[in-house]
Amino acid sequence: MLELHQFDLEVIATALSDQTGYEHQWLVDPASGEPVLWTSDTGIDGRNPIELDELDEKLVAISPLPSSVWYRDMADFADAVTDETARSALRRALDGRGAFRRFKNELYQNHPDLISAWHAFRDARGERRAVEWLVDNRLVDGNAAQDFLSGRPESGPT
Repeated sequence: MLELHQFDLEVIATALSDQTGYEHQWLVDPASGEPVLWTSDTGIDGRNPIELDELDEKLVAISPLPSSVWYRDMADFADAVTDETARSALRRALDGRGAFRRFKNELYQNHPDLISAWHAFRDARGERRAVEWLVDNRLVDGNAAQDFLSGRPESGPT
């Protein structure tokens, strides 16, 4: 079992949120904490194609969380915005298909003052999920992870 600092939490959070398809797979080496990206065209070394099931069985696959998890982050962020006009606009952006694109467009085009708060909120949630994933996969000690998480409150909008 490795120490939490030996893992790149940002990469793991990215892998957990990756909804882009089946042509690639994020993995992590439990012996080193090193993240690995496999693609159907270039394998894991960037040159030699290899089937996913032929990879070292010790590598742990990072399966993306459902998009509903990341949608909930946008909804929670919108709900926490104190400016009523911005809050209403962000909530409206979340209605129906295309919510991710509309939320981003609304935020970046009409509320640039909230972008840094959104990034901090999104990144804090992603980091928390990365740590939870490591614990769930028995790659780090649960008590150490809990200590780490207790010192990191989630950011929120103003």
